[in-house]
Amino acid sequence: MAPLRIGLIGSGKHGSRYARHITVDLRDDLRLVALCRRDHLAGRAAARQYGCRFTPEIDSILTAPDVDALAVAVPPTLHADICERAAAAGKAILLEKPLAPCLADAERIRAALGRNPVPFMVAHTLRFNTTVRALSEHVPYIAPLHTIFLSQRFEQSPLGWLDQPRVSGGGIILHTGVHSFDLLRFLTGAEAESASCRAWRVYTRETEDNFVANIALSGKISATVIGSRSTDSRNGLIEVAGTRGQLVADHVHHFAYLIRGGARTPIDLDAAVPTVCEVLRAFAHAVRTGTAPPIGWRDGWSALTIVDACYRSSGLGQPVPVAS
Repeated sequence: MAPLRIGLIGSGKHGSRYARHITVDLRDDLRLVALCRRDHLAGRAAARQYGCRFTPEIDSILTAPDVDALAVAVPPTLHADICERAAAAGKAILLEKPLAPCLADAERIRAALGRNPVPFMVAHTLRFNTTVRALSEHVPYIAPLHTIFLSQRFEQSPLGWLDQPRVSGGGIILHTGVHSFDLLRFLTGAEAESASCRAWRVYTRETEDNFVANIALSGKISATVIGSRSTDSRNGLIEVAGTRGQLVADHVHHFAYLIRGGARTPIDLDAAVPTVCEVLRAFAHAVRTGTAPPIGWRDGWSALTIVDACYRSSGLGQPVPVAS
């Protein structure tokens, strides 16, 4: 089967990961045909590096007959416009998370896919983390679930645009919290019903770089999610508690345990994998086989509804319902 021909929109920090995996790790399945970047000088240099052509205008890559699918790695405030135009052009779309900066833009994407159904996948990469996948397989051993705790802490981001709301659409709740909010659904199979959130700034000036959220999930499951970009360290702690035991893990430091009574049993984990590469592999398989991509619009929407509720709660200083 011929490689799926990819057009890459955005080749900055995240986009360059996509380009490397396409051209190095997945060259039997994918071929990078063209890339587009607002910084034309950097875009041309990237095109030379990855052996593809540089396209200065998005319309040129959208209408190119030798582009089968798009990988989109740009600030989320651009997502709705690009997805509307890409769907109208009949291109399959792999969209870097979050789905959109707000529910209104997410609805624009849904409507575009309704008018022009094309394969569509949101790159919630943590679903492909081997520690997360092992936890998901072990949840039945401790069910029914009562509580889940997630913590993601990182260093300050070097990306200046993240602290510019007109470009970023929001701070850590949107850009990092959305990972955890998607994992709540992935690990529990439950949907969020209400949220109470507090957010604050340590180093940022216009967007939040810290938050704590308490979220009520269906099935009477309580969740706590912490996000931070103000430490000189990082973690990805996960604790899932149920009637028959606990699961404790860290998806950054690659360990996981099953706890019952006072006994702690290590969970065997597969070797860590580059999750962006696995997302690309899954997307390519879905497009080439005509099957549904594993993370669709509805998954992106559901995570974004929790983002929306957290922002509303933080602004009001009280719990709020999560949009259905």
